[in-house]
Amino acid sequence: MTTIASLLLADGRLPVGGHAYSAGLEPALAAGLTADQVPDFVAARLTTVGRMEAAATVLSHRRAQVAGSGGPVQRGDSLQAIQREVLARTASQPLRQASGRLGRGLLRLIDRCWPLAAPARELRDLDGEPQRPVALGVACALSSMSEAEAARICFYDDAQTVCSAALKLMPVDPLEPVGWLLAKASMIEQLVDEAVRVSGATALPALTAPLIEQWSLIHDLSHRRIFSA
Repeated sequence: MTTIASLLLADGRLPVGGHAYSAGLEPALAAGLTADQVPDFVAARLTTVGRMEAAATVLSHRRAQVAGSGGPVQRGDSLQAIQREVLARTASQPLRQASGRLGRGLLRLIDRCWPLAAPARELRDLDGEPQRPVALGVACALSSMSEAEAARICFYDDAQTVCSAALKLMPVDPLEPVGWLLAKASMIEQLVDEAVRVSGATALPALTAPLIEQWSLIHDLSHRRIFSA
């Protein structure tokens, strides 16, 4: 069950809105990014926003496991506290909105599969839409995955979102994005080891990708686009 659930959550066809999100690739290409630079773009995302979101996924997973067991939870580790720290590290409003849409899609999935779970109730009670890593962490915990599996799914989903979008945005051989993704496997594993060591919400990595944020703001004003961000 755990293996199947992890495969489903990492599948780009999961109906949570990911098909409408390019993880910033569309505005990057509009700004001049070339096909041979896409692997570097993937790496840049993994080591900046990816590190923050994976750590937030781990913390949300940790919170959901404790909340689900009925044990005591420190105030600083609540989903609301994690959400607040994620938003503080996401300067671009369009990126916040995109993450919120993805989080809302994951919440819909959680409501369908685990409607009575305590972590699901806490997720529904958040101020505003749950950000993607917060909802993803809860979904992974309810699927009985480990913290490392949750972090790996977070990293993989970010990278495969870029690679999948590339097939719609560029005249590229479909095997090329597969190679880009496989080439990042060792990087992802190293980052997973780092993500599971996060100690609390205020300790989330505060790494930024200024160009990605700038491109998202420009992209938000564009009327000729395929993806939301």
